[in-house]
Amino acid sequence: MSTKQINIPKVLDFNWLKSEKLAETRSALKHQKLKKLLELTGNVYPDLVKVFYTNLTLDGKNIVSYVKGIKMKVTSEVCNSVGGIKYSGLKVGKGNTSGIQEFKKIQYYRSCMRNPFQSISRFHEGNLNLTPCLVAYIIAWQLIPRGTNHVVLHEEDLILLYCIMNLIKINWVYIINEHMLKSKRLTDYRFPYAILVSKLIDYFGIDTSNERN
Repeated sequence: MSTKQINIPKVLDFNWLKSEKLAETRSALKHQKLKKLLELTGNVYPDLVKVFYTNLTLDGKNIVSYVKGIKMKVTSEVCNSVGGIKYSGLKVGKGNTSGIQEFKKIQYYRSCMRNPFQSISRFHEGNLNLTPCLVAYIIAWQLIPRGTNHVVLHEEDLILLYCIMNLIKINWVYIINEHMLKSKRLTDYRFPYAILVSKLIDYFGIDTSNERN
């Protein structure tokens, strides 16, 4: 079994966004059909999550893994059933801005800043206006989570932020699949989406009766 750590799951409460009158953030995330995914709660099986990632491969556009001898082929239909996301929208990421050719990371970051005339040494979330700052945190902690340095935006973070803020639909199944595969491949990445993976384990009927939870 892998010795990699699992990212501690985070959960967003859309009712909290409503109560705090953060309507723009709430609306942008709901436009992406992310409410169910971001609000996922439930059991986490850390040992089985590690097994899932250890055996993870890509078959066409679907991720596939084996846990306790059971094949888990995570199709778009499964993703929609478990996490409320579908295989539709733009497939964007670092080095891939197809469909958003107008995106320029420095210009866009500056447009989101509280003080757009401030010099930029790095893309720090703390320099942003409230709504893009909140969305940036959600990207770094939940949508493409990483183990450390959540306050400095990477190029992929800025691309996703641009799409979310401009109501450009993203293919979240593609984004999550790519991030899962990257977390398996890169030694400095922790395993993400522990709640989602545990929900998938339950979906495929894998025995968890004697598992650490």
